[in-house]
Amino acid sequence: MIGPLIQLLILALVLGVVWWVVTLIPLPPPVPRIVQVILVVIFVVALIDILLGFSGVGVGVFRGPYLR
Repeated sequence: MIGPLIQLLILALVLGVVWWVVTLIPLPPPVPRIVQVILVVIFVVALIDILLGFSGVGVGVFRGPYLR
């Protein structure tokens, strides 16, 4: 129970720092919006993966032998 919550916290912190850095760097207008959309998609996929891990459905996208 604690493991997935820690995984979610670390993911949120990493994506939050990347989001913050993207907003600080002066880039042309479409680039920050594209990066922010990609970050939101990554976070939503990871959140769904963690929630599916609670239900015991499948191995998951972010869990598997390649991460161990």
